[in-house]
Amino acid sequence: MTLVEREHIHEDAVRLSEATAGDFIALLKPRVMSLVVFTAFVGMVLAPASLNPFLALIAILAIAVGAGASGALNMWYDADIDAVMARTAGRPVPAGRVAPGEALGFGLFLSAFAVMTLGLMANWLAASLLAFTIFFYVVVYTMWLKRSTPQNIVIGGAAGALPPVVGWAAITGTVSVESLVLFLIIFLWTPPHFWALALFKSSDYGRAGIPMMPNVAGAASTRRQIFVYAVLVAVSGVLPAVLGFASLRYGVVAAALGAAFVWYSWRVLAGRGADGSMRPEKALFGYSVVYLFAIFAALLCDGLFARFGG
Repeated sequence: MTLVEREHIHEDAVRLSEATAGDFIALLKPRVMSLVVFTAFVGMVLAPASLNPFLALIAILAIAVGAGASGALNMWYDADIDAVMARTAGRPVPAGRVAPGEALGFGLFLSAFAVMTLGLMANWLAASLLAFTIFFYVVVYTMWLKRSTPQNIVIGGAAGALPPVVGWAAITGTVSVESLVLFLIIFLWTPPHFWALALFKSSDYGRAGIPMMPNVAGAASTRRQIFVYAVLVAVSGVLPAVLGFASLRYGVVAAALGAAFVWYSWRVLAGRGADGSMRPEKALFGYSVVYLFAIFAALLCDGLFARFGG
């Protein structure tokens, strides 16, 4: 072994020793994971089957680990573009705290563990859906769509919309119209949420060479598309009440939340941030996060009341 080879091994060992537990937790994208866990749990509660607390806990943990695995694999592959974006440069891999190979191995191990656990403890339909979700997010979205088309977040949003379907399948062993409505709400929500971010982070995406909608089609076209999707989000949000698997109380709450979503999007469409402040875009981005948590919280409360409130 040459002196140079020994120095490289020493450098790798030092870099490994710098990785903390917090760095590996960061690889899991905890904020994204929390949304995945929450929407998957709502899918479980709304599913028309008895809810075994132990199996539900195991299923939620498996789905959470699968979501974290997706995040780790995403950070492994995207380390080059994360390094040039201010929003992501501090992530563990581009910052050099976690070696790319470590992130890859970590993500692959967690993926296999999550899918096998869900299959053995719940059912293989749910496990297959979880495996497909990981594959779609990492391979279809991260490796292909993200760098090749401005529709990246539209098509890729399917991965983020699948957790309630996985949760539903974990309890019932089936996929139903109701679970697909939950999928639709998140799927339609994803473009206006991320395009609002892309409007005030367009320079960041431009430096990284990511063809986000504002960078390709322009801000005006993006604002129009945001508004169209916001209307669709508002409509999809009341579908659970229309289809009868949520109450009228939920329908009223969903309609109010959807109306606010449309209003925030209208402010973006009106170009009130054209002075460079981007306040409407930032407000829409912030509200979109509140909207998704609120709409699924309303579904959760409605579902719990239906199960235990008589």
